Amino acid sequence: MNCSRGTALLFTALLLAVLFVAPSPALAQGHGSAPHWSYSGTEGPEHWGDLDPSFAVCKTGKRQSPVNIDHPKKAELQPIQFDYRPSPLKIINNGHTIQINYTPGSTLTIGGKQYQVVQFHFHKPSEEAISGKHFGMVLHIVHRSSEGNLAVVGVLLEGGEDNRFIEKLWSNLPKEEGKEMEVAGVTVNIADALPADHSFYHFTGSLTTPPCTEGVEFYIMKTAVQLSAGQMAAFAKYFPLNARPIQPLNGREVQEADFK
Repeated sequence: MNCSRGTALLFTALLLAVLFVAPSPALAQGHGSAPHWSYSGTEGPEHWGDLDPSFAVCKTGKRQSPVNIDHPKKAELQPIQFDYRPSPLKIINNGHTIQINYTPGSTLTIGGKQYQVVQFHFHKPSEEAISGKHFGMVLHIVHRSSEGNLAVVGVLLEGGEDNRFIEKLWSNLPKEEGKEMEVAGVTVNIADALPADHSFYHFTGSLTTPPCTEGVEFYIMKTAVQLSAGQMAAFAKYFPLNARPIQPLNGREVQEADFK
């Protein structure tokens, strides 16, 4: 194997590894993998970059996420082509969020690049802000291309009516932390979580959890989706706050694409 190919494979392996947050602090430490981190205290976001050398970019990176979207630039971008299909419900409380691991076969395509859905998960409050405003929650759909590049679609969630898609998930929350549960006979289609209007904001950022790897393409849906106060409170029982603070744009441009 030549050096350049070896480096590329190593980078891809790293991206694959960080797609799934360690199931629990005990498991992470017990198997000698990445150190424990959290959203508060001495292991909170302001300290992530000092917890381990592999987390250094959390402190030194210049293209970090999340960001505040303010005065975006109108751009003639192609619409996202969603080809999302049903997947068996595989749900896990991984110690940092509720995550649903997705069966291969669902994709999005934009600008001639295709990405496959890997998983989706939730943050409370929303990590991204619009003109300084955070929403009640955000759903992040994580995709990976065949080359190992990542793209995240964000769906902002605000208080309102019951959300049937969310209700199906919350009705099947795992009782144990760190153990994926496949619910027999239950499928979900992430397409049901999207707003009808697929207009979006786009920027290049990073993973919002350690190791904060950069080069992730973000597509934040402009139209928020509703969920009820009760549904938001049900998530808060597990994770009252699991959102990384806003990061500097450092000269990055946020683009805005409308398809109404």
